[in-house]
Amino acid sequence: MKEIITERLRLRSFNLSDLKDFYEYARLETVGPNAGWTPHPSIEYSKKILESFIISTEVWALELKKENKVIGSIGLHKRTIEEFGEVYELGYVLSTFYEKQGFMTEAIGAVLNYTFNELNLEEIFVGHFLENERSEKLINKFNFKFIKVINYQSRDYGLKVSKIYRLEKKDYINKGEK
Repeated sequence: MKEIITERLRLRSFNLSDLKDFYEYARLETVGPNAGWTPHPSIEYSKKILESFIISTEVWALELKKENKVIGSIGLHKRTIEEFGEVYELGYVLSTFYEKQGFMTEAIGAVLNYTFNELNLEEIFVGHFLENERSEKLINKFNFKFIKVINYQSRDYGLKVSKIYRLEKKDYINKGEK
């Protein structure tokens, strides 16, 4: 997984030394449910999930450079979404303690740049559960176009009603989001 550096963040592969930071935000009631997974009940549980992230090539750790602290994650996941078939879907979580400081906006901007200018993908999808208004506002900042409402299979909560959006490379380039 390619490391991506922004002004305040380092997007990099996870490693086992991230366990304390990872558990710190993954156990919060305000984080996992918005992404479809239950808060982590123990550090041992977090370790199993973290080990799967280490093996994966889909998830970056969001490290706050000035603190050398992991404050969330962002992923580019291959998913099958209804009539769209296999697509790349953006997914992200951020520790509640670091919200409203522009960190996720910075991370998404960097991943979109990587997606369209280095991977040369033609489109990327993103979604949010209906009740996740913060994510909806964030998605709208990047000019994703609303596609439809679907039933999305979450990891721990079964089917959840979700809004799905798409951003095409031509629209990303035309909006000057480089």
